[in-house]
Amino acid sequence: MGVRNTGNGAGRGWSGRRAAARVLAPAMAVVLAGTGVAHALGGVESAHWLRAWGYAVPPGHPAPGDALTYDEELVPAGARIQVVQRVSGGAMTVELEVRGVLPGHAFGAHVHQLPCGDDPADSGPHYQHDPEAEPEPANPHNEVWLDFTADSAGRGTALSRQPWVFRPGEANSLVIHEHATGHGGDAGGRVACLTVGFTD
Repeated sequence: MGVRNTGNGAGRGWSGRRAAARVLAPAMAVVLAGTGVAHALGGVESAHWLRAWGYAVPPGHPAPGDALTYDEELVPAGARIQVVQRVSGGAMTVELEVRGVLPGHAFGAHVHQLPCGDDPADSGPHYQHDPEAEPEPANPHNEVWLDFTADSAGRGTALSRQPWVFRPGEANSLVIHEHATGHGGDAGGRVACLTVGFTD
């Protein structure tokens, strides 16, 4: 079962919690959230952020967490998946960082609608800002795509900037796919998943 913590955005004590989680429960997932104030022309607007991370375990693991691997060749058990979302003024960035995946491999990654589950399909379809967008709603401007190629140490990062934010409760996971995203948002099978309660 994952553990959720909330913070004030300063991240005080984060390193200690992270280290303890890694030693005591490698399957544990942690979420931190914070709020701030961003000054803009004409007034003040809200800004907030969220960080979620976990160590991947296969479905059915005796110490289940919010991070799952469905393909241990590409995403071995113990691989670390982290997502950071920053929201300000009706726009957002979503950043992905992974460690411990197959070196040199090109992965696809997208935000999906539902939480992770033992079945890779449990996370549902991609989140789409406008499900009826023309000519095709599956594109990197209407979805959050975070493709990356792992380096020689099995690390990778990706960043997506969008001029919109998620609808409340409709974006709940980050799914890593078996290859880079192609036409129509196709990135092959789902190889890992991190449950993230993305903020709006």
